[in-house]
Amino acid sequence: MKRLLIGLIGLIGLIGPISVAAQSQQPEKTRLLIILDCSNSMWDHWQSDSKIKVTQQVLLSFLDSAARQNNIDVALRVFGHLNKDSYATRLEVPFGDDNYYRIRSKIKTLVPQGGCTAATALTDALDDFPPTDDSRNIILIITDGMDDCDADICNVARYVQLSGVVVKTFILGIGNREDFHHSLDCAGKFTYVQNEERYATVLYDIFGLSDKRARVIVSLIDEDGALFETEVPMTFYDHHTGVARLSTLYAVGSNLVPDTLLLDPLINYDIVLHTHPPYRREQLQFAPEKVSHIDIKVGLGSVQVRLEGRKPSWPVPSYTLSVRPEGRSNTIKQQTVGERADYVAGRYDIEIQTMPPMLLRGVEVRASAATELNIPMPGLLTIAKPRTITTGALFCMTDGTATWVCDLNPNSALEKLVLQPGEYEIVLHPRQSTDYSHVLTRRFVIESGQTTKIQF
Repeated sequence: MKRLLIGLIGLIGLIGPISVAAQSQQPEKTRLLIILDCSNSMWDHWQSDSKIKVTQQVLLSFLDSAARQNNIDVALRVFGHLNKDSYATRLEVPFGDDNYYRIRSKIKTLVPQGGCTAATALTDALDDFPPTDDSRNIILIITDGMDDCDADICNVARYVQLSGVVVKTFILGIGNREDFHHSLDCAGKFTYVQNEERYATVLYDIFGLSDKRARVIVSLIDEDGALFETEVPMTFYDHHTGVARLSTLYAVGSNLVPDTLLLDPLINYDIVLHTHPPYRREQLQFAPEKVSHIDIKVGLGSVQVRLEGRKPSWPVPSYTLSVRPEGRSNTIKQQTVGERADYVAGRYDIEIQTMPPMLLRGVEVRASAATELNIPMPGLLTIAKPRTITTGALFCMTDGTATWVCDLNPNSALEKLVLQPGEYEIVLHPRQSTDYSHVLTRRFVIESGQTTKIQF
């Protein structure tokens, strides 16, 4: 035990006040909930004393250091200590200002005597954190794993993680390695503690992460290995909860070095680049002691659709086009004719909202290349309708097939439509007539940039 206390004093001196010197803003509040196993097996001998006695010594020394940290709040929940054969758990000391003395007093008086209820304690822990609080909430479970009664702790831990209340759950396993009958990795970051010295080190490692940040540099590189110099939006998601933790713009400074991001080292991240379509990297965790470099290779090419031909005197609509991966129905981006936009290299179907719509299938976009597409300038159709006409429709004729384009306005005697070049047919129906022989039809051709007049 003397070696343990000497080690603790050295660790406290090395760690000192925990802060992030590189950041000028006040670190956010961190709340650390300790869930302590006080089941009957904690009386078993381990190292220099019983498991509970060793744990009490380590935690008391730990709290002496933690009490000096202004941005750390600690609370204590215990299970297996209420009475013999009890599987109950209780929040013994809630979060609050200056509660370290109460936590120390409770730890000193703990007497193991009940059963193992780590899963229940973990479930109840969600209510231990103050509501409507923007602190970083961390759970630390200390258990000897002797009582194999937590068959559903994996499901409980997943529920806790998906709640969004807790950022990270740590589990410290003490005692004999063979006493852990099933893995606890599913419940959080599990660390097996081999001896007393390691016990203190792991505890302070977790504590040291409470207000540290990981420095991360994301570099986007093209097919030739060159660094992207254009801005690209990107979002960092919590992998477990799916909640967006940070949205920013990938940017390169004047020295051709991407910006350095400060991220929470406790979180497993998914990175989403908001390219078209989006690019995703999953389950990334960044250490706080070094700069993490993430290189992402993305091949981007551009697409531009332009109108070909002389612009007419009448106004031409601003056409919108929808871009979809080849053979897929989901639109990944919309742009206008004349606009240039970037896409990940691949093949796409492009639908242009002309009248009638145009569909360009299997357009290839190559990395670091510009794909330029030309479509013909539309023509103008003017229809002069007799007063006896109330309904009508316009069809596009292609290889003998009539494709409906639009219905005509029954309240307009003179109608103007901007159409793509091609062959068309108009069908008009007289007012109040039920005789199909009275239906009027007219075929005509629309030419690029020209006006076609139809008189009935």
